Amino acid sequence: MSDDFANTGAQDRSRIDINEPHEIRYWTQYLDVSEADLRKAVAEVGVSAQTIAEHLGKR
Repeated sequence: MSDDFANTGAQDRSRIDINEPHEIRYWTQYLDVSEADLRKAVAEVGVSAQTIAEHLGKR
């Protein structure tokens, strides 16, 4: 993670870090899902953004 707090997008767009509030905001908006659904998907399939998107039926 960068120390540049002005950069509020995901640092590594291939992985989702649900411990970072700015990443939760980014990914819930990008995938159009709730935080609860995002957390559930991460718990079920891991942190790969592509795998999560497919799991959620977004790609």
